[in-house]
Amino acid sequence: MNYENILSRRVLDMKPSGIRRFFDLAAQMDDVISLGVGEPDFQTPWSIRKTAINVLERKRIVYTANSGLLELRHSIAGYLNRKYNLSYDGEHEIIVTVGGSEAIDMAIRGVVNPGDEVLIVEPSFVCYGPIVELTCGVPVPIPTKAENKFKLTAQELREKITDKTKLLILPFPNNPTGGIMTREDLEAIAEVLRGTDIMVLSDEIYSEMTYGRKHCSIAELEGMRERTLVVNGFSKAFAMTGWRLGYLAGPEPVIAQMVKIHQYAIMSSPTVSQYAAIEALEHCDDDVAHMVDEYNRRRRYLVEAFNRIGMSCFEPEGAFYVFPCIKSTGLSSEEFCERLLEAEKVAVVPGNAFGESGEGFVRVSYAYSLKHLMEAVKRITHFLETLEK
Repeated sequence: MNYENILSRRVLDMKPSGIRRFFDLAAQMDDVISLGVGEPDFQTPWSIRKTAINVLERKRIVYTANSGLLELRHSIAGYLNRKYNLSYDGEHEIIVTVGGSEAIDMAIRGVVNPGDEVLIVEPSFVCYGPIVELTCGVPVPIPTKAENKFKLTAQELREKITDKTKLLILPFPNNPTGGIMTREDLEAIAEVLRGTDIMVLSDEIYSEMTYGRKHCSIAELEGMRERTLVVNGFSKAFAMTGWRLGYLAGPEPVIAQMVKIHQYAIMSSPTVSQYAAIEALEHCDDDVAHMVDEYNRRRRYLVEAFNRIGMSCFEPEGAFYVFPCIKSTGLSSEEFCERLLEAEKVAVVPGNAFGESGEGFVRVSYAYSLKHLMEAVKRITHFLETLEK
């Protein structure tokens, strides 16, 4: 059979994830220090695990309502109100999803028609563009700059808007750069969007992980709640990556239509994970604060270390990544990562995996122990010294 004639042309033309390529290469080698995957190295807090064990022992594990356990949706609504001053009706304006990834997919598919343009702030997580293409939409990158701390500016946004613009994807705190948007930054973006029919997908999966200032959601600003879909989840803040649980919050008329996608594609999210998530939201603030404090220590160490060895690195204020510049080496991002992996067995991700504006940078995750990071820096320092000879 000729599978190229059978398979979807859009799927065939889609590039594999640049993150996974280097992760897979590293997995085939011995003694590799991998700083490539954004997965917390902490155990899921014990009270969450204990709740899941109790559910397994005491409850009949069956499908939940399509939108998720009502108790969990109310807990999510309370959490969003308590943490970020966002007001949502848990019964009608929140869907529990299989990770934040499903929430992103569902939001894009539910809004975008063929030919619609979707503005994607870059560098950013790798999934947005491919999902837009699968919906027959048109991804329109908005490159951000290191000199602006990788923030989106009102001018950059205004220059990309056309009469075909349907959706803005706003991924802050940002993966891979660690950049954030302050309330003042978001006010300028909101001013551009008010009076238009442009929706916002605000991916806030790293909202708990900010250093020095509290996260602000664009949905909190005047006139923005009605046009914003907020994506969040449990993977990063609560160290629950394998539990596969996220959520989507937005205006009832939009969420009602998203539920149909969820019904047919997924049915419902993992039941045990949903019960455990209630415990996470209601009783694990101290656990989250402990993890964020530790990430902050690692962040400060890496920023100082990279600047000291000549890989200029702006100080990220969110997530758990640094995005040092490697332009001084004369290598492309991919060349740098490939040669570093081969010579020193350290795996990082090339910046261009997150969009063309990421060229000249690499993403380094600090979701690893300080000991792990220190050994990696030692090896990277040796690698840079060999390049100079």
